[in-house]
Amino acid sequence: MEEYVREPCPWRIVDDCGGAFTMGAIGGGIFQAVKGFRNAPQGVGHRLRGSANAVRIRAPQIGGSFAVWGGLFSTIDCGLVHLRGREDPWNSITSGALTGAILAARSGPLTMMGSAVMGGVLLALIEGFGILLTRYTAQQYQNPGPFAEDPSQLPPLDGSQQQRAKGPFQ
Repeated sequence: MEEYVREPCPWRIVDDCGGAFTMGAIGGGIFQAVKGFRNAPQGVGHRLRGSANAVRIRAPQIGGSFAVWGGLFSTIDCGLVHLRGREDPWNSITSGALTGAILAARSGPLTMMGSAVMGGVLLALIEGFGILLTRYTAQQYQNPGPFAEDPSQLPPLDGSQQQRAKGPFQ
């Protein structure tokens, strides 16, 4: 399937890890800026300082957590591609489940199982949405409409429409 052609595996891990860090740092920075602003004492100066401190302290930590998740997910995904010999949605779904389980391993088997289910379901929803979006956009290009290919099928223009079609200077 063409939609699964991506970077080769060693570089995909680094790319996904960096992308996840960036996404986590930016999203976490925005969230922490609002949280720091709301929790700071009264006064614009205090609130801005509280917002900046919260971003400075927490955004890199959140980005690092996202990077760990993205790196582990990509590593498992590449391992499954190598083992199975194909690249399909099942690799991503299984990678999400295994990543959730591994990251929750310190909390015990029950939590591990719950995280595995949540990771698998989340990735199944993401993959399903991606497949539906791909099919929808492919159908638009296959059937663009009745007048897209042959301009002779356009309805005839009346006098005022012909003048507007020519333009005022012709």
